[in-house]
Amino acid sequence: MALELPNQLVREGLMLLMLTAGPFIGGLLVVGVIVGLIQAMTQLHDPAVSFLPRIITVLGIMLLTGGMVVERLAAFFTQSVLHLAGGS
Repeated sequence: MALELPNQLVREGLMLLMLTAGPFIGGLLVVGVIVGLIQAMTQLHDPAVSFLPRIITVLGIMLLTGGMVVERLAAFFTQSVLHLAGGS
């Protein structure tokens, strides 16, 4: 096994992580800031108030990007297995 193959797989894995987790992290960041501002303005610090919008955000992002995430993860897995098995 060449020394550059593990480095390449790690680099591709990290890029895939950024591409697939980015929408979730960005959406949750925006919703968290908005809910935090609303809680600060209303002085209502109930955990249930911040929980529901975040769950709805995650479910919405999953509906919009779920297929793309699964396709990319499956492609990365098969490509990694082929490279490690000595294929192309």
